Amino acid sequence: MPSPAPAHPAVQAAPVSEHYARVRDDSVAIAAPLSAEDCQVQSMPDVSPTKWHLAHVTWFFEQFVLSGAPGYRLFHDRYAYLFNSYYYTVGDMHLRPRRGLLSRPSLDEILAYRSYVDEAMVRLIEDRGDDPALAALVTLGLNHEQQHQELMLMDIKHVLSCNPLKPAYRDGPGPGSEPAPSLGYLAHPGGVQEIGFAGEAFSFDNETPRHRVWLDPFEIADRPVSNADYRAFIDDGGYDNAELWLSDGWATLQKEGWNRPLYWEPDLESEFTLHGLEPVDPGAPVCHLSYFEADAYARWAGARLPSEAEWEVIAAGEPAAGRFADSRRLHPSAAPAVDAGPARMFGDVWHWTASGYQPYPGFRPLDGSLGEYNGKFMVSQMVLRGGACVTPAGHIRPTSRNFFYPHQRWQFAGARLARNAG
Repeated sequence: MPSPAPAHPAVQAAPVSEHYARVRDDSVAIAAPLSAEDCQVQSMPDVSPTKWHLAHVTWFFEQFVLSGAPGYRLFHDRYAYLFNSYYYTVGDMHLRPRRGLLSRPSLDEILAYRSYVDEAMVRLIEDRGDDPALAALVTLGLNHEQQHQELMLMDIKHVLSCNPLKPAYRDGPGPGSEPAPSLGYLAHPGGVQEIGFAGEAFSFDNETPRHRVWLDPFEIADRPVSNADYRAFIDDGGYDNAELWLSDGWATLQKEGWNRPLYWEPDLESEFTLHGLEPVDPGAPVCHLSYFEADAYARWAGARLPSEAEWEVIAAGEPAAGRFADSRRLHPSAAPAVDAGPARMFGDVWHWTASGYQPYPGFRPLDGSLGEYNGKFMVSQMVLRGGACVTPAGHIRPTSRNFFYPHQRWQFAGARLARNAG
């Protein structure tokens, strides 16, 4: 039987009451720099308004935790329709592309909704704090909310980028100027390896079960691809060379007119960030790439993207030492030179992998409606690993699996190269 996954700081649990208060406060803090108008905008169908996120994560607790609590009364009997996302087994929902039309309820009403649910949740946790089933359900809800905290920052960046004034979400320290260390590769012998989560701490169901995989010998880059690296690809005509692109990627490039990463200005010298328009930092990891762009770059560089299994066996045991959302700066920074081992496996930018988002052997979704959380999305998407500068600190494990469609690039996604050994 496969052995348990190694312990990792990201999976250490706090008492449920403390964890609940901290995560719920963090969401409100993310919205605090925004105006009510900012919180209303939906700039494309993939983006949700900030106030919708604030309401949806609250509905999650009301629907899946409080609905069964004795004496609990719904805050509003139509909120389930407005703020359900994709849980068809619990009812219909307002269409995602039309969330920006929800001028009401107001932001103040949604904040009142949060307070109402929080008061009920606090009472429930105090009354049943020793109930392991309740603790597990609340912990799932909090991790779900942390995922939406990252989405809130992704979405508001896209919203603000559409404003000709290029406003900053919040002030922060200026961009760094450290060059990226020269790119090297770390060898791994391959063989029978184990990936996936096992243990008593929290994980999402898509991280399980832990299982064996076979890996041929490979090498993985010791740092992510930098802006300077990617600029060389652009300057060499990477966006004009069809031989580098997957067919769907080339079709997307032609349709969308891509010729640089999302948020880079046409002069390739500056980019829009959550801190406003800033110079492109040559040493920082390149960010906001689609899978198609990451794959084309890897091909141009004479390499490839790692599989998620290759990524995980390298990341296992590495410290989660990158930049996360608790930083004052919500933008990637240059990876420091390290004497041995990989730099920045975690934080700064998600790493696209070459692995399609599929269930692990023996995967079983959660029971009931919560089984809709991950399993039904296991098709046509690609896996990303490692977290980013907008991911809540402590939310990521070596086994964490993120997933997006290959054409999407508003998420904070970059690349780390791999190649076959020998």
